[in-house]
Amino acid sequence: MTDIAIIGAGMAGANLAAALSGQAKVLILEAESQPGYHATGRSAAFWSESYGGPLIQPLTSASGPFLADKGFLKPRGAIHVADAAGRGNLEALRAEFPGVPLEPLDRHALEQAIPGLKPGWNRGLAEPTCADIDVAALHAFYLGEARAKGALLVTDARLDRAERIGGRWRIETEAGRHEADILVDAAGAWADEVATRCGERPLGIRPYRRTIAQLRVDPPAPADLPLIVDAGERFYFKAEAGGRLWLSPQDETPCPPCDCAPEEIDIALAIDRLERVVDWRIEAVERKWAGLRSFAPDRLPVYGFGAAGNGFFWFAGQGGFGIQTAPAAAALGAALLLGHAPALDPAPYSALRFT
Repeated sequence: MTDIAIIGAGMAGANLAAALSGQAKVLILEAESQPGYHATGRSAAFWSESYGGPLIQPLTSASGPFLADKGFLKPRGAIHVADAAGRGNLEALRAEFPGVPLEPLDRHALEQAIPGLKPGWNRGLAEPTCADIDVAALHAFYLGEARAKGALLVTDARLDRAERIGGRWRIETEAGRHEADILVDAAGAWADEVATRCGERPLGIRPYRRTIAQLRVDPPAPADLPLIVDAGERFYFKAEAGGRLWLSPQDETPCPPCDCAPEEIDIALAIDRLERVVDWRIEAVERKWAGLRSFAPDRLPVYGFGAAGNGFFWFAGQGGFGIQTAPAAAALGAALLLGHAPALDPAPYSALRFT
């Protein structure tokens, strides 16, 4: 007998399963043959307390110690840069995050940190606590923890439909029928679709495409280059192994749930924006990919039981911050599912805010 069935084995489903297993009998149902194929496997892989907004920051900050203690974070630092049009954004960023270290930088300091910086980029904020996340290792850790504590993972198990019958969920998948007392929707870009197949009212969680390209540049990107983020949200880039550069135009294009691919126009836009910032020569686009970031209408995650009172639990709408907030989100979700008192206030993330 299964207590809790989780739809989705990406970072959301895996970390929640790890938090629950050992306290409940958990089943994870994954549509793909490989867990983490979609958003989890396409992350830009950084941890930043200023990313996602002030109501995301408590989740990110609470997750930091676990991620650091387990060795999933590697220090990098970030610099938020601004041209003349973006100076107000730097001021707003400091005002939004009074508890996050954000240190003003002048033109001289920026030139020292970003070789080849072009004129016009004269102000910045250093965020020294920003770090890289080993996403693959973190995801594998959570899946391993869940399995070690008795969770069962079933792949190639795309959901067909689910019904509440006799106080339990009867779940029909491509891998067969399963039953559970509680059904958790951790399906990422497919969260609303899963809800509809369960007879639950969708919440308006929408996926948006985000593009990243790996470039070979001349001169090679310095190994100690921080994450460089435009205060106007038009690009970010960071150095990778071998002097390569990961670059995103910070695009946010509505997209149906799918195995999304990058558009050439977005790659061209990213390169154009980079060339307005630094005088590096682009030698080659070596790789390019896109992932889906899914948001509820108010751009906050949704953690909690639905209004119907039928054992349907939302664990979705985590945008691009689901990885950096994974430990705290899992602890919060597990507390709500098991009837424990959560460490963080769940009210801002409740599914009932949409009723």
